[in-house]
Amino acid sequence: AALLHDTVEDTDTTFEEIEKVFSPTVRSIVEEVTDDKTLPSATRKQLQIEHASKISQEAKLVKLADKLYNLRDLLRSTPKGWNEERVQNYFVWASKVVSQLRGTNKALEKELRLIFIGRGIQWND
Repeated sequence: AALLHDTVEDTDTTFEEIEKVFSPTVRSIVEEVTDDKTLPSATRKQLQIEHASKISQEAKLVKLADKLYNLRDLLRSTPKGWNEERVQNYFVWASKVVSQLRGTNKALEKELRLIFIGRGIQWND
């Protein structure tokens, strides 16, 4: 599920195909972490914050790992067309999502905490 988490968003693959090739469990996890691309970006981002605490433990792990990867990637390289303000806004938004996932995995949360603190984002233990 972790490897497939962006598949439906980024390709023509369907949830049904994921279930057929992998399993209903993998489909369920992928569904939980997939954004509805028909919604505006701001709405999708807000829904990620609101839904993060309500998803399954497995989906929470996928979401934490994805956020960690994305944030490390941003630290390494700024996407073309992004300025520092946009990068910082992404970190702030990600911290709001991750705050809803606390208690999921200490190791991932520790790494994320260090990143947020390094970006000057308040992180209370």
